[in-house]
Amino acid sequence: MTKLRIRLRGPSLKATALGLLGAGVLALGAHAQSSSTMGMSATGASTSLETLAKDANQWVLPSGDYANWRYSRLNQINTTNVKDLQVAWTMSTGTNRGLEGQPLVVGNMMYFQTSYPNYVYAINLDNVGQIAWQFTPPANEDAPPVACCDVVNRGPAYANGKLFVDALDGTVFALDAHTGKVLWTANNGDPKQGQTVTSAPLVIGNKVFIGVSGGEYGVRGYISAFDVDSGKMLWRGYSEGPDSDMLINASTTINGATGQPVGADSSLKSWQGDQWKYGGGTTWGWYSYDPKLNLLYYGSGNPGTWNPSQRPGDNKWSMTIFARNPDTGEVKWVYQMTPHDGWDYDGVNEMVLAPLEYQGHTVPGLVHFDRNGFSYALNRETGKPLAIFKYDPSVNWATGIDPKTSTPIVDPAKMTEEGKNVTNICPASQGDKDEQPVSYDPQTKLFYAPLNHLCMSYQAFNVKYMAGFPYVGALVNMTPGPGGYRGRFIAYDPMTGQTKWENHDMFQDWGGALTTAGGVGFYGTLTGQFQAVDLRNGHILYSFKCPSGIIGNPMTYMHNGRQYVAILSGVGGWAAIGMTNNLHESTAGLGAVGLNASLNQYTNLGGALMVFALPTTVASAN
Repeated sequence: MTKLRIRLRGPSLKATALGLLGAGVLALGAHAQSSSTMGMSATGASTSLETLAKDANQWVLPSGDYANWRYSRLNQINTTNVKDLQVAWTMSTGTNRGLEGQPLVVGNMMYFQTSYPNYVYAINLDNVGQIAWQFTPPANEDAPPVACCDVVNRGPAYANGKLFVDALDGTVFALDAHTGKVLWTANNGDPKQGQTVTSAPLVIGNKVFIGVSGGEYGVRGYISAFDVDSGKMLWRGYSEGPDSDMLINASTTINGATGQPVGADSSLKSWQGDQWKYGGGTTWGWYSYDPKLNLLYYGSGNPGTWNPSQRPGDNKWSMTIFARNPDTGEVKWVYQMTPHDGWDYDGVNEMVLAPLEYQGHTVPGLVHFDRNGFSYALNRETGKPLAIFKYDPSVNWATGIDPKTSTPIVDPAKMTEEGKNVTNICPASQGDKDEQPVSYDPQTKLFYAPLNHLCMSYQAFNVKYMAGFPYVGALVNMTPGPGGYRGRFIAYDPMTGQTKWENHDMFQDWGGALTTAGGVGFYGTLTGQFQAVDLRNGHILYSFKCPSGIIGNPMTYMHNGRQYVAILSGVGGWAAIGMTNNLHESTAGLGAVGLNASLNQYTNLGGALMVFALPTTVASAN
């Protein structure tokens, strides 16, 4: 039975238009793979990346591994010596906008990608003072104006001597990882239709998977699979529409909430008329993969428009966890977290694949911290819910989860509708967590989550769809949550809903988390503090003020016997859209500007890669 427990404890022209609308309305090292080791089937080829990911000296996948753990077995840096960390080297990114990604390390090479204009850098770790190569995609001035919220990018992907990067305008590039030479290009979006791309690709076998952004422009979401050798699109699965477009089999695709097949036209029946054609459900979050089950997992975002009165129904399958066969794209199961979303609670946050103890047995688990403030623990083979809890006790838009339907029990007083200003809704549209990824530590079996803590007022209004123009339909004002703080960093058990410890921050904790075998966790703050915490109790063991606020994700690697921790410093994203787009009205930036109006008193724009390590004398002693 689904459980619920409340724990009480002490962007650019059209991105600016969104704001105004809100205001008034290698050398490759020894570990790199040769082409002969990379098979062509999904299972065989992905094994090569799996093998690389098991080498803790490297960081070859955006999240460190396919399971999205963001955990490292390196332990040279530990709770005793982390206080001695020093800046080992730094590098300017040449950009001023938000940096939401993380570097990769493959052999002796580091790769990272910036916000628009999406510079890609390769650094030989034997000579960090020189850029090995740099690639800049051709500029497309149509893309920044339709980028909500900020012109971010979440990093490159690697496989078989190739680096895969996506540009803001939807162009996909395969680069020679040794030289930066373009091997092929493909198209995954059209900015004139409001489509942009900001997510990190994921490579599984002979396919590279890439989603799409643009839910605030009426973009109909999808995920695309491209051939890693040619760039040919092999399949595309949509978030809404006919079963054939979604690659849903009505008789075999399971609705995880009910345990039954979804039935014919499950999406079409949940939309009025042709609203599904611009129904959002974009796919700009993180992706994970289970090689044993051969399933790709990701979430779809909010439905368009933000005015729920214009789209009666459950609006399937926006706000949904998808489990797809990566070979064919066919959907095995779906689970919708927020039917008929009236708050912009995007469902794109990462799916972490970890073993979970359920009724005396270990089951293949999937854990998801949704924007709506609920944590979901599901059986990742079937989509069956195992445990659902509020991970922030301030959540009030829903009173709980119906144990029969596994759907939220919405408080009618917090349901938004056209022409009505609904106040004190918690969480705000930025959610109790946005895309900032959590980390799972297999030693403590806890999840370490950087979070928001926000509430809002929300006034929906009628809006007309026009391709390439904002399609929002709501005025939002966000405020700090109860207690007056905006950010939390917590250690959390999703099977009990228990928060083991928590740290509060003045602003949202918008950067991702990293855990290590040394018992240390790392994360950054919007004010630019890069922090190391004791995973047992949350005590801050180290803090360094970086040049700009942090919305990127820490990673770690070993080189020449020395462990390094790297983070991209560069404030931006939705959290700092007022700074990046020079907006000042409190409702501008989809309601985010007034919330963080004082952030510029603590940090400034700018991009830098920051790399930390212990002094050589301390490192050699460990």
